[in-house]
Amino acid sequence: MTRTTTTAPAHPRSAGLFVLRHRGLSLLLHRRSAAVTTVLLVLLAGVMLLSACVGQSYVPPGEVWQVLRGHGGPYDLIVGELRVPRIVLGALVGTALGLAGALVQTVTRNPLASPDVIGVGHGAAAATVLALATGTVASPGALPAVAVTGGLAAAALVYVLAWRHGMQPSRFVLTGVGIGVALSAIVQLYLTESELAEAEQVKLWLTGSLNGRGWEQAGPLSWVLLLSLPALVWANRALRPLGLDPDTAAALGVRVQRTQLGLTVLGVVLAATATGAAGPIGFVALTGPQLARRLTRTPHLPLLASALTGAFIVVAADLVARTLVPPLEIPVGALTSLVGGPYLLWLLGRSGRR
Repeated sequence: MTRTTTTAPAHPRSAGLFVLRHRGLSLLLHRRSAAVTTVLLVLLAGVMLLSACVGQSYVPPGEVWQVLRGHGGPYDLIVGELRVPRIVLGALVGTALGLAGALVQTVTRNPLASPDVIGVGHGAAAATVLALATGTVASPGALPAVAVTGGLAAAALVYVLAWRHGMQPSRFVLTGVGIGVALSAIVQLYLTESELAEAEQVKLWLTGSLNGRGWEQAGPLSWVLLLSLPALVWANRALRPLGLDPDTAAALGVRVQRTQLGLTVLGVVLAATATGAAGPIGFVALTGPQLARRLTRTPHLPLLASALTGAFIVVAADLVARTLVPPLEIPVGALTSLVGGPYLLWLLGRSGRR
């Protein structure tokens, strides 16, 4: 007689998971990911408070709190009108870039990919310089909308050119690199032939800076993030099966091509809007998701942790950039590129060893 042995399914706790139940609803959470997300929230709040306090003039935390409560005081101008809008914009830009990087890296299945690789930043820059060169835009306030349009157009062009009976991630990335080089040449040509004042304006925008920016730029970006919440909830569910190979994902009932297109569009919209608000801030979309994944140790890129990591990177980098060499302010994009370059080399070396 043959005895049949039945193996009981592993309890979620054994995989580092736990089930959160409330009023008939249940949610499966990763323990380490939840802990890391909580720590990142605390760190982000801490660095935002520190950035509001520190500068050419120090403001005590109690006075910052009074200004945030709307009680005013002697620091109302410094904190309420100069620092707080800049800090909020930096957090929103970092959040959007972190989310966009996680989405694009999942679609391309490449940790070295980012929205910049598929031409979003280059498209935004090229559209901006073309608008200035042709006189299409007379008001500097319209430049963010032009940058968003250029970023979306460049990403759409890359997607169309890379499509060959389906979207292959390697072809998608290589096409994006080629389009980015061509668009970068347009920008360099404009800088060479333009007047000094116009060239300096474009150079400052190309480095990515939060200086002089605030609620006017933060408003549209916050609306885009808010309206993207339902799509982000869907994306968070789609990331897990899509992180597997395409055949396995298709066997699980995932429409791979449609899902990849949806995630790409969402990531490009977030990246283009962030670029339009603060200029191209390099390496945040590249490093944020990978750091979040290493912290949470999840098999897929965690969206919430990626968003918080991106926000922390931008706010912390802006704090260092404006206090490192006072009274000069280093553009935050230059600082993130300076730090992100060695990280990219380390990531390349790690991929080569694998």
